[in-house]
Amino acid sequence: MKYKLTVFIVFFLVAAYFPAPSYPANIKEPSAAGTFYPDNPKELSKMLDSLISQANPEKSYSDAFILIVPHAGYGFSGKAASAAYKLLKPNKYRTVVIIGTGHHYGFSGISVYPEGKFITPLGSIEVDREFARKLLNQEKDIYFQPLAYEKEHSVEVQLPFLQKSLKGFKIVPIVTGDCTLSACNKLALLLKEAIGSRKDVLIIVSTDLYHGYDFEEAEKTDNLTVSFINNMDAEGLYYGLRDGKLQMCGGFGVVSAISLSSYLGYDKPRLIEYTNSSKVTGKMIKGIWTVGYASIVIDSKREDNAMLSKEERKKLLKIARSSIENYLKTGERLPLTETDPLLLEELGAFVTLHKRGELRGCIGNIIGRGPLYLTIRNMAIESATGDPRFSKVTLEELKDIDIEISVLSPMKKTDNPDDIRLGIDGVLIRKGFRSGVFLPQVATETGWSRDEFMSNLCAHKAGLAPEAWKGDDVEIYTFTAEVFSEKEL
Repeated sequence: MKYKLTVFIVFFLVAAYFPAPSYPANIKEPSAAGTFYPDNPKELSKMLDSLISQANPEKSYSDAFILIVPHAGYGFSGKAASAAYKLLKPNKYRTVVIIGTGHHYGFSGISVYPEGKFITPLGSIEVDREFARKLLNQEKDIYFQPLAYEKEHSVEVQLPFLQKSLKGFKIVPIVTGDCTLSACNKLALLLKEAIGSRKDVLIIVSTDLYHGYDFEEAEKTDNLTVSFINNMDAEGLYYGLRDGKLQMCGGFGVVSAISLSSYLGYDKPRLIEYTNSSKVTGKMIKGIWTVGYASIVIDSKREDNAMLSKEERKKLLKIARSSIENYLKTGERLPLTETDPLLLEELGAFVTLHKRGELRGCIGNIIGRGPLYLTIRNMAIESATGDPRFSKVTLEELKDIDIEISVLSPMKKTDNPDDIRLGIDGVLIRKGFRSGVFLPQVATETGWSRDEFMSNLCAHKAGLAPEAWKGDDVEIYTFTAEVFSEKEL
């Protein structure tokens, strides 16, 4: 007892003479203030006000979802960055995910900052702990590497712009290291799940473009890089960065962002501003170090041009559920009539059933055979009772099942598999009497590369050799799909 008391007294005295630091370890102090941007709050505020007020993007995009912005010193890339930040509604966003890239500490994979605060001369910003937790402890490639943030500027230089542009937001700071394409896709999928149906999440990708000593080559290389972004070719962008044909120091984050935008149905990116350091300084001389800067926005969803209205989607989902329920009770197909011209069109469609997030059935027609509303009725019944992979759905479990419908566009033949847009295009492959199909969302759900997507389609759907899609004796067709589910509506 005397020994325990002595230990307690010693501990108490040590704690008294060596108190805990005033800030916990997860408070990130600025490392770029005074170099990349002013460390004096008044000077910084004045500089940002000037940059943002002078920015004049050609078009207003008030619902930006993804911004791709540069991260050099404000004197070099501040004008380009401010054109993007001027697009933001001050009160729209509650969570801002910032994807930077490691310049000082080399590591593999992707680091997510779990909790705490980031400090700038303009004040502190809290990390969105709940959102960050949804990204961590899911994949071995995605974890917290504290050393990635110690001297890193790519995340930090975005913070003062955000503090000037938004109100009441939290951040999720991410730094990419050396990433595989699979890791980029995994991050996109985790972000998709974390975002869910939220409309108040903004993604910032922090990257510069060309780095080199030829200002003429800078524009050529950057034009090519931006074209891959505009085409939403995430896989082509990744391998272009790997082989050096394209240049972006934060390119892996852009790959993830492009994949994410495809998964969530966003439309093509738009270039808002482009310049480079040679243009900014006026020293357009070969041999002068040049860095490219672009601001790009992704803001509109393809659903803006959707074939089906929200009410038509709700009606089809109601038809699907009531058809399954009636069939399970009576063994009869529900008698239906319809007057909506679009629902009378002959369109291909699939009905997919999920139970607590797991596939429970999926049956459909690639080509329409009869009016759409009857196709939905029939495919809903088949998904519930005729999918050979599963036992029949019971009436008791129907309450736990979420129904998803995919309405298909007409087929288009393609001779070039590289034209397939993962997450956007569904694919039908045919060789002789064998054929197989994957819906667009298969790429979203699996995170496969284009090669993996096509090889699995051949092997597991068409009964062909995995590499059959590379041959000249196969036919490949693509289609798009409007996908909607009960949990979304």
